[in-house]
Amino acid sequence: MNYVRHIVLLLLVAGTVRAQTDTDMIKRVIEQETTAYLNADYKTWADAWVHEPYVYWSYTGNTGTRLVEGWEAMKKAFERYFKSAHPAAGEVVNRWEEIRIYENGAYVRFTQHITEGRDQSETVQIRTLEKQGLTWRIVCMQAIDKALPVKK
Repeated sequence: MNYVRHIVLLLLVAGTVRAQTDTDMIKRVIEQETTAYLNADYKTWADAWVHEPYVYWSYTGNTGTRLVEGWEAMKKAFERYFKSAHPAAGEVVNRWEEIRIYENGAYVRFTQHITEGRDQSETVQIRTLEKQGLTWRIVCMQAIDKALPVKK
């Protein structure tokens, strides 16, 4: 009987450790993707993404909403950006609001604050990730600039 209790306890602990490890890995891939984007590092940025037709990227700022659907379209759009971008030395702080893991998928909601010298930006973001083997990769990103005026 004592043996069964130990097995059950070990399984519970292992499940908790796995969930924590997945949560840490998810945060890390999002942080690496953002850092690579700011550092104009296309290869590292691209490695953070799933390379499939179902990926989606969307950003809403003061000039409107931009969106890109599918990996080939993202690759084309962002290769152009990375060729002309200059690395930025900014500080990134993510305030994690929600991380939900569903087997090999995850939903993440957070607020990202970036400071580059005197410039600051804050976005509310939603990411969907997919676990491929042992690696989490981004499938979908939606970001909204918090500086946008709220209509009443």
